[in-house]
Amino acid sequence: MVAPGSVHARRAGLPAPAAPVAVLLGVVAMRAGLGAAMGLGLGLRPMLLVSELLLALPGLALLALARAPLAEALGLRPLRGRPLVLCLAAGITLWVGSLGLFSVQYAAWPPPEGYLDSFRQLHAALRPANVADALLSIGAIAVVPALCEETLFRGVVLASLRPAMPEWLAVVTQAFLFGLIHLDTTAGGPPILYRVPFTFAVGIALGLLRLRARSLAGPAVAHALLNTTTFLAVLFSNDPAGDTDPGAAVGLALLLAGSLATAFILRALGRTDSRATIDSPMPAP
Repeated sequence: MVAPGSVHARRAGLPAPAAPVAVLLGVVAMRAGLGAAMGLGLGLRPMLLVSELLLALPGLALLALARAPLAEALGLRPLRGRPLVLCLAAGITLWVGSLGLFSVQYAAWPPPEGYLDSFRQLHAALRPANVADALLSIGAIAVVPALCEETLFRGVVLASLRPAMPEWLAVVTQAFLFGLIHLDTTAGGPPILYRVPFTFAVGIALGLLRLRARSLAGPAVAHALLNTTTFLAVLFSNDPAGDTDPGAAVGLALLLAGSLATAFILRALGRTDSRATIDSPMPAP
């Protein structure tokens, strides 16, 4: 574990108290952008794209105002060869584990009435009519959200927290903030916490992947593949809220298998270059 204030955890981002501020401003901007996009009558896909871009924008603006080195703060380092393959594999193992976690949670804590119906309606609206439409849907619901959320949480937030606290606590804190942005709102009702445990667990894994891969590209490709696999699984199912639920017993097995496989990948990534620091400078072009 890298101790706070050590040379490997030197400050590259914002002061730690600014990290949740970046998330709060991002959520406010995202909500405002959604409202504006609805008022302009934009379609669902453009609305999703605008909202995700606005989520990441305030954090990037704060980094610019603080004159922080953008490439170092975000971990913009190339990822290729074996580390890239391992991070892509992590996208699949995380999907397996998250499907298992969702199934176990579903058995122990059924979702609120009407929640799954909204899930069905969303994916019905994104169901593509042709190949070009499918690529646009994948971009809107899978790739762009992964890039923007990784930029904010495993980039801006994690880099800001690491110098101020033990590394494990920084990973948990950014995962907690990541989970909170997945609160679902209802018309006139309280926020729905149903997606928070799932996204908190995924956020921890992606945070560890960022540290082990020594690059933001690691969790970004894993997150994008996780989202894409989920979208495709839903796309080819008859009931997107039911067909992808294998049941509690199978879900527990999937959770265990996905977790162990992800842990194996994280350990393998840690061995790819044991002499490199987690935040070694990005090589010059």
